[in-house]
Amino acid sequence: MKIVYINIVIVLFLWSCKKEQIKRQNNDFAESLLTSYVNTFIGTDGPGNTYPGATLPFGMVQLSPDIGIPGWDRIAGYYYQDSIISGFSHTHLTGTGAGDLYDILVMPTNSRFSERIKENNYKPFSKFSHENEKSSPGYYTVDLLDYGIKAELTATNRVGIHRYTFPKDTATAIHIDLGYALNWDKPTDTFIEKVNDSTLQGYRMSTGWAKDQRVYFVMQFSKPFQNYTMYTDDREITTSSVQGENTKAVVHYQTSDQEQIIIKTGLSTANIEGAMASLEQETEGFDFDQYKEKAQETWEKELQKIKIKTADADKRAIFYTMMYQSMLAPTLLSDTNGNYKGANDTIAQAIGFNRYDTFSLWDTFRAAHPLYTITQPERVPDMIQSLLAHYKETGLLPVWSMQGNETNMMIGYHAVPVIVDAYFKGFDFDVELAYKACKESAMVNDRQIDVYKDLGYIPIGEHHENWSVSKTLEYAYDDWCIAMFARDLGKQEDYEYFMSRSQNWKNMYNEKRSWIQPKNDIGDFIEPFIPKEYTTYFCESNAWQYYWFVPQDIDGLIKKTGGKERFTQKLDSMFSYDPEPGDKLPIFSTGMIGQYAHGNEPSHHVAFLYNYVNQSSKTQELTQEILSKQYQNQPNGHCGNEDCGQMSSWYIFSSLGFYPVNPAQGAYLLTSPIFEEATIQLPKGKVFTIKTKNRSAQNTYISNVTLNGEPLKQLFITHKNILAGGLLEFEMSDKPNDSKFINMGLPEINKIYQ
Repeated sequence: MKIVYINIVIVLFLWSCKKEQIKRQNNDFAESLLTSYVNTFIGTDGPGNTYPGATLPFGMVQLSPDIGIPGWDRIAGYYYQDSIISGFSHTHLTGTGAGDLYDILVMPTNSRFSERIKENNYKPFSKFSHENEKSSPGYYTVDLLDYGIKAELTATNRVGIHRYTFPKDTATAIHIDLGYALNWDKPTDTFIEKVNDSTLQGYRMSTGWAKDQRVYFVMQFSKPFQNYTMYTDDREITTSSVQGENTKAVVHYQTSDQEQIIIKTGLSTANIEGAMASLEQETEGFDFDQYKEKAQETWEKELQKIKIKTADADKRAIFYTMMYQSMLAPTLLSDTNGNYKGANDTIAQAIGFNRYDTFSLWDTFRAAHPLYTITQPERVPDMIQSLLAHYKETGLLPVWSMQGNETNMMIGYHAVPVIVDAYFKGFDFDVELAYKACKESAMVNDRQIDVYKDLGYIPIGEHHENWSVSKTLEYAYDDWCIAMFARDLGKQEDYEYFMSRSQNWKNMYNEKRSWIQPKNDIGDFIEPFIPKEYTTYFCESNAWQYYWFVPQDIDGLIKKTGGKERFTQKLDSMFSYDPEPGDKLPIFSTGMIGQYAHGNEPSHHVAFLYNYVNQSSKTQELTQEILSKQYQNQPNGHCGNEDCGQMSSWYIFSSLGFYPVNPAQGAYLLTSPIFEEATIQLPKGKVFTIKTKNRSAQNTYISNVTLNGEPLKQLFITHKNILAGGLLEFEMSDKPNDSKFINMGLPEINKIYQ
């Protein structure tokens, strides 16, 4: 008995120790900085086109390494598979297919290495290794191995801050290259001058995707340089300033071993005075660690807006990286004085708000902007005012705007759903001006809107980006948004007109073939027609992928397809009809599941459509598959372009268990959450919590849903439900439960704005 007693005591003691260890681990997790989970390298390999450098949420500066070699893989300046760095420039696009920006390249060198290569246009470069490279939100560091120089980067909203740790050398130099260009970017006029022995200032005018880009800068050095050299077209100029298309300054030092030099670069799109104001108002002194710490604190505050509980380290890393990447665009355009380069090429001023740009609206209207209405309520009014500022400057809302320019990339007038969504969610802005901007942007006679108004669809044409079917469908959706806006404002005539236009998608529906097909200008469907082919009739997609883009009228699409059973069959085929080995897939058809392409935005809502036909378990299966297979905690972790926050926002919504199929409706369709618990911090101290019971690798189906303890009567929640705070609780099972959710009120979703 004595031995048994001793064994019991030992077991109890070990159990107590284990319990205390688990408790400590849980406390450590609760107290860990969320920034430590972010992997800024996700998307820097493969098709993601992200950058790993230093920036703040929605900041003007994106200070990041440049490989210096052009190409699709290096569209964001950096490519994980490469082994050289040619410098660090101050502006970059996140996750796009557009090779632009790369303004104001800085590269430190010394006497240890002087090799040049044709591939990077004979610019200074150095080899680097990922073993000597680290990155976290607001901070990046790498060792330039050929020079023995350690580079570190951080940023404020409008100031890029470098710290270089040098070896002993009598020929240390820092190159400031304004002629450096990559991919689509081309300098048109650059200027740099020495102000004193520790300050340079100037500007870089360039063209590319955005035709009139202007970046003014003031650059301050923590250590006066001994001398300097100015260059134009690589010819040395013996003056204190230089102007031309291709200019450069090199400042020279003698450095002792481990000596550090800090550089601060203030930016403005308006003038040099604005760049100086950025420096003066956002920085004081040269304490690099202070700015680094402040940047990380800023990011931590943003990431704390959603807290998740999961034992899966990769899921945690992916979630917080997606949170991070969702906040890299739009970016600040106005300086601290409110001045900015307007879309009409004047210098405008934002009074009472921050002017943003880099609106990748064809991508981000779908999920990123709806996410901002939850996580960025303080910024949404400024974003709307920025869209309206573009309208006041040009007479139209932006299509895809960047650096105070309209690029006219992609299609639709998708600033409309962003504005309408914000209006119905109660954000404060000039409503009459907003309505006027929406209506006028839909009534112009360019981008084939005149033909669309006349025929009720856009016919095929000779242009390689005719995209007639896609344009018709997207214009029709935006028209529905305007109709809802008009009705709520009591503009009945406008409501009826735009509501009628919102049905234009039906004009391209071929009843005989049950496909949405291209037509010519006399109304004949084009034959032969092969739905899986990628043609000029569809924008970066095929007929399979665009068939489902009628978010304003899913019920109507179900009826056109032949009812719920036929609609379900077609959805099943969408996800099972795999491309054949001989099919030619374009670069944007990635993340394929059958004909579904998660790597491109038109597919993003499709998995949720099973909720409309009493087969919600298939939505749950598919979203789990996409979350687990199309997002990875590794550099090649995105299945397609990240696209300024859209790909990451899809993950955030879907992993939490809900998604906005109609982005301007204020409703979110449900699916299975992948976390044990998630809490969303809301204004006024409110919290919305999502919990899952009985979740496991096998239990992935929803068996029951309650909202604040009451059984949910529909398979969606509203934005108002979230803002009110409360508890959304899912109970999970290992078996589909479609029969339980039949007639759970999905038709009610159509009445939200009625």
